[in-house]
Amino acid sequence: MKLPVVGEEKRKTSDIRLVVDSHQIREDIIVLNREQEHYLRRVVRLENGTSFVAIDGKGLAWRVCLTEYGAQILESLSENRELPVSVTLVVALPKGNGFDDIIRFCTELGATSFLPAKAERTLLNPGENKIQRWRKIAKEAVEQSERLIVPSITKPRPIKEIFVEFSTRNIPKYIACARRDSPHLLSTCQRDFSSPNPPSEIVVATGCEGGWTTEEIETAIASGFKVVSLGKRILRAITAPLTAMAIISSLWEGSGGN
Repeated sequence: MKLPVVGEEKRKTSDIRLVVDSHQIREDIIVLNREQEHYLRRVVRLENGTSFVAIDGKGLAWRVCLTEYGAQILESLSENRELPVSVTLVVALPKGNGFDDIIRFCTELGATSFLPAKAERTLLNPGENKIQRWRKIAKEAVEQSERLIVPSITKPRPIKEIFVEFSTRNIPKYIACARRDSPHLLSTCQRDFSSPNPPSEIVVATGCEGGWTTEEIETAIASGFKVVSLGKRILRAITAPLTAMAIISSLWEGSGGN
């Protein structure tokens, strides 16, 4: 049933963005849940008749209008703020809440997926609630950065298992290591990206506090990962993936690679 909306002359426009699940979309109506209603009406104080942007987290976006029944779809939007290369970050979990910041900032920089890993020196052992929190942070970062795709976040797995799983993938794979005489990620990516057929997907692995063990690095190399440097300084476990994403996004977007 098509529901009436406020006339165009009375409609207000907001830059607010909201990620919705596909099951919430019913023809031209988006059914909002209690948390979304609270956010729109109480936190950012939108009124009925105000339009905002709803996204499904998979690449689709709509201009919608808030009504007492939910949100009515007004039009589809065509936007593309994604990197032309899919970036998977394999991150050995840092201590505390450090992974929260990694997800938030790397999502803003364009990361496509996160594979949290348990390395030999990993101390964190997150439960299901923590994983759900990470996924919520990713949605919020997508809304803030005006992306259309919410990065996937898997449950933590042993790092060696992840390395071996990627051994059959014929894509550029990098493992960032400190205190080694390794080529910089920047020069390595420049060489790989400048090929006649630049990659559509890459993988970057960064370690936790204390870095990778020798055995972990050897397993990565045996699985086809290239050892790279992120610079002469020793970066924190939180800083390393942010640096890697900044290099990759700058290479693509700064050189017009889109």
